[in-house]
Amino acid sequence: MKVYTRKGDEGTTSLVSGERVAKYDDRIEAYGTLDELSAFIACLHDRMAERSDVREALSDIRQELREILDRLMIAQALLAATDGVRKKLPQLVPQDTERLERAIDVMTEQLPVATRFTLPCGDSLVSLSHVCRTVCRRAERRILLAAREHPVPEEVLRYVNRLSDYLYVLGRFASRVSGAEEIFWEPDRKV
Repeated sequence: MKVYTRKGDEGTTSLVSGERVAKYDDRIEAYGTLDELSAFIACLHDRMAERSDVREALSDIRQELREILDRLMIAQALLAATDGVRKKLPQLVPQDTERLERAIDVMTEQLPVATRFTLPCGDSLVSLSHVCRTVCRRAERRILLAAREHPVPEEVLRYVNRLSDYLYVLGRFASRVSGAEEIFWEPDRKV
């Protein structure tokens, strides 16, 4: 099978149902941003595996990230499908979001209480976690835009919203595991 079809040369692409839509359609923007998020999460996963100083300590997190990549593929398929086709696809279920919540709780229990905003820096794992978080927030906004005109499964929105929380806590957790100083925003500090 060839990678290129030439069908998109005029600015359209196909949904899972075969319906042709503009490449800037809200649904394409939504699942395209989830695709971007997946690529960044994969980079984060791989960076954790490359780092001998944290590889062992983050092995459970890497497994969670692989599961998240799987769930993001499901979310993308659901966003690219019309109602009739969507029912035949794998689904996100409440347990997927609950797993994220449990993972957030496990990491949070090992962190000091944050009373100020953290800056997204201090270690490459921290900053990459925050890149993932911000792309996740943008994906959520794109999904909400698509939902104005097209049905979007509620669990997709719930999952993506909770995922951004997970990625924020992961950034803080990465600071702890890597031994990096967690850097807090100090709005009153004179520069």
